[in-house]
Amino acid sequence: MRKLTLALTAAASAVAAPAVAADLTVSVEIPRLTVAAYHRPYVAIWIERPDQTAVRTVAVWYEVSNVAEGKDWLKDMRTWWRRGGRALALPADGISSATKAPGRHAVTVPGARLRDLPAGDYVMVVEAARELGGREAVRVPFRWGAANTARASGATELGAVGVAVTR
Repeated sequence: MRKLTLALTAAASAVAAPAVAADLTVSVEIPRLTVAAYHRPYVAIWIERPDQTAVRTVAVWYEVSNVAEGKDWLKDMRTWWRRGGRALALPADGISSATKAPGRHAVTVPGARLRDLPAGDYVMVVEAARELGGREAVRVPFRWGAANTARASGATELGAVGVAVTR
């Protein structure tokens, strides 16, 4: 009887314990463009549900050195701005950073920051807008709660975008 009680106690505590959170890494390629006046793009990275309801902003790259002017241009990332960017108090710790030069960049979100995200299907959205340039959004479906990778590619303002969920 004691073994059964211990087994049931262990099983109950395993069910009650929070699941070990996975880490999420988003890789973003900013292509080198040959244009007369190149400006680094502003980039917003966020998680949506499949119905396009915004869940959480993961990163925003903008001109943080001049906060007032930098924030004025955030609305050029129209999709992110309308889906929740305008409600975000910036600069936000762990989310805001400066614009990035052309090349490959990665953002890793520790599982602890996403511990309240239920397992399921989501879409990672990366949107870029560049002064005197274009605007583009790349959507990458992924599954939270299981190790997986997914990729998509932009055509103009963004190159390859990848999402990796690791346990």
